[in-house]
Amino acid sequence: MDEFSFIHSIQPKYYRQSSTLKGIGDDGAVFRPPADMDIVTATDTMVQNIHFRLDTMEPEHIGYRALAANLSDLAAMGSIPISYFVSIVAPESWTHKKLKSIYKGMNQLASEYSMDLLGGDTVSGDQLVLSITVIGFVERERARYRHHAKEGDIVFVTGTLGDSALGYDLLTGDKYSIEDQDYFIQRHRMPQPRVSFSRQLKELDRLCFNDISDGISSEANEIAEASQVDVHIDYESLPVHPKMKTLPKKKQAKLVLSGGEDFELIGTVSEKDWPAVLMASKITNTNVAKIGYVRNKESKKPKVCLHEKGKIRVLKKEGYNHLR
Repeated sequence: MDEFSFIHSIQPKYYRQSSTLKGIGDDGAVFRPPADMDIVTATDTMVQNIHFRLDTMEPEHIGYRALAANLSDLAAMGSIPISYFVSIVAPESWTHKKLKSIYKGMNQLASEYSMDLLGGDTVSGDQLVLSITVIGFVERERARYRHHAKEGDIVFVTGTLGDSALGYDLLTGDKYSIEDQDYFIQRHRMPQPRVSFSRQLKELDRLCFNDISDGISSEANEIAEASQVDVHIDYESLPVHPKMKTLPKKKQAKLVLSGGEDFELIGTVSEKDWPAVLMASKITNTNVAKIGYVRNKESKKPKVCLHEKGKIRVLKKEGYNHLR
């Protein structure tokens, strides 16, 4: 099948969003946001053998997970997912059926949020590369930024940490005496972005979010740097799946602090708005844990302080860095 036949085969038969005026079929897509909304965009590129391996994922998992990573960015911005664009570099060894399965995985997640596929690009290359750009809408003055953390804020996270990294280890041959291995593998292959939880908090005047893609040590430092504050985290308060607690302490700490790709949210909120976070947790059935607090920085450079067993150490960025 040639490029144009393939594009025709993935073209949606209808569009789910009223804001979509024209999608695939012209040189560009056209959409019209409501007058009281701002547009949010995010892009992630995933490369074979860097972000995924063909021996640990089916094509549907690759598509699902790639879109989920982008939706997690939209959740961190407090926005509503609307549409997405997909550019794909496809090796000759990839059949039409396999490529369609990637789009099937994306559509499985996109349908949950009534998102429209509006276009992209398809080219041939030596290895599979998937680049997705998502479009979201957010109420004016309600976008969530990393620089919104302030003195006295409560620091919290959603879900449990380290699950995806443990799932990857299990898929790549690490042997652990641990139950519910399928749960951790699923958390790696098909993460659930926290869009509904984020949107439940849309009425709050100020809220800071960051999605946990590179590990909480990295994301907490990004908030500290952007807001020019110190972030204090209580290690014992970090939420961990009960089955993971059977692992050696050192391994557990590595997974939780820098495992990454959980696509949960770390956030800060004022104490007066903390009840709203708990209510959003209940309404959306999202686990939320209070893990620390924000303080004005003690020195010129902001930092993250990890409190553990009466001791405090500075928590450095330990997540994956592509250009390091």
